[in-house]
This record gives sequence, structure tokens and C-alpha cells, in this order.
Amino acid sequence: MSSEQKTVDLTALSAQQLAEVKSQLEQELEHLSQSFQKLRAAQQKFKDCIETVEKTFKEENKGKSILVPLTTSLYVPGKVEDVETVLVDVGTGYYAEKKPKDAIIFYETKVNTLQKNLTDLENIVNGKVGNLRVVEDVLRQKVMSSASSVA
Repeated sequence: MSSEQKTVDLTALSAQQLAEVKSQLEQELEHLSQSFQKLRAAQQKFKDCIETVEKTFKEENKGKSILVPLTTSLYVPGKVEDVETVLVDVGTGYYAEKKPKDAIIFYETKVNTLQKNLTDLENIVNGKVGNLRVVEDVLRQKVMSSASSVA
């Protein structure tokens, strides 16, 4: 796949072709917006992990009762026994035992990576929004000029 972008003279396209380009840009923006929301949700999940590790894995919490989630709405009672290690989901069903500070570093790296991806995606979305505005302007001009030539 080529990384070069083709430029098209929008004024040379018919109103129907411009409407198709507009529709395609709108679909792309919808998909990119959904991707942005999913990345933001993943980033928040990792931030929540950092907060949980910071709050829970302290020496003063050893032996305290907690609720352990089995699903999003099913919990069982438990106790904090080990504040020196945590199990970190490192992806695809694998878990790694880490010290709390190392778990925080792991999640901070994830948060920072996602922030870079979000920034890149935001730049792409802004470019597509600009393209959409240009297409809408040219389409509006075509429709107005065809309406005035009919009258």
C-alpha cells in the first residue's frame, strides 16, 4: 500500500461524486471517532489500575478485607495477604507477577503509549474534518451554481 496521497480537483467532480466523497469521509470520521473512544477507554482502564495498585498495595492494608470481582457485577469477599506482589495482565491471557512499583511503571508505559496514539489519531481526525469541510463547500457551490443556472 502506498503512503503517497493522491490529490483530486474537487471542482472537476460532479455533485453526485462529491456527495459520495462526502459520505465516505463521514463514514471514516465515524470509524475514527469510535476508535478514539475505545483508545480513551483503554487508557482510563490503565489509569484505574495505577490508582488501584497505589491505594491497595500498602503495608497498612495487609490483612484488610476487600471485595474481589469475579465479573462486573459478582464479587466475593477476600483479604489482602501479599502487598509485595501483584499479578499483571500483560495480554492474550498471560499474567506476570510484579512488584507494585513495577506494575505502576508497566501501566504508565501503556497510558503514555495510548496518549501518543490518541494524539496521532486526533491529528488524522482533524485532517479528515478539514477535508470534509472543503468537500461540503465545493458541493454547496456546485448545487448553488446549478440552481442559479436553472433559474
